[in-house]
Amino acid sequence: MVNVAIVDYGMGNLRSVEQALRSVAPEAEIVVTDDARVIAQADRVVFPGQGAMPDCMRELDGRGLRAAVLEAARSKPFLGICIGLQMLFEHSAEGDVAGLGLLRGEVLRFAANMHDTQGNKLKVPHMGWNQVGHLTDHPLWNGIDQDARFYFVHSYYVKPQDTDLIQATSDYPQPFVCAVARDNLFGVQFHPEKSQAAGLKLLQNFVQWNP
Repeated sequence: MVNVAIVDYGMGNLRSVEQALRSVAPEAEIVVTDDARVIAQADRVVFPGQGAMPDCMRELDGRGLRAAVLEAARSKPFLGICIGLQMLFEHSAEGDVAGLGLLRGEVLRFAANMHDTQGNKLKVPHMGWNQVGHLTDHPLWNGIDQDARFYFVHSYYVKPQDTDLIQATSDYPQPFVCAVARDNLFGVQFHPEKSQAAGLKLLQNFVQWNP
């Protein structure tokens, strides 16, 4: 039986992620945990995110979870969602804080004066449904249509130094990176647990993924 640990660092949309995983993987053992030992023993790890990067990094350290999360991200199927994607990088403009540094690059804020093609001012945070264009045939895209719509809530986005990491982009109004992958790592800016059929399929693919 597959064991999936959802990292509880005092923030994030934990119950929605848990319920979504249970619905797509009823045979799996899904546990929400802030115990580093449980994370270390899990077959797969999901790091969901909501909130601000400085809070995320502070709570990760305050709860003694940094080492367990780093080891999981290096050694087993690992899915980072929203902040869980951003924290994989070296630095965030949000609070001017260092991330985990597993991936080279930075986290930047959307510009304050963006407009769509009709001249309408775009709000920050970017909130709502947006098309996601796959740039690869990664196993986590299996069964998900090109330009499927996913749900976003964010003011910041990742800018990887290594373009080979980029798995998908979305537009707001210019293209921004919304999914990255390397080896056993996969990270998404959108919220699959809130993205209906496409999001559930991605979570199902993650539970079945053997990198």
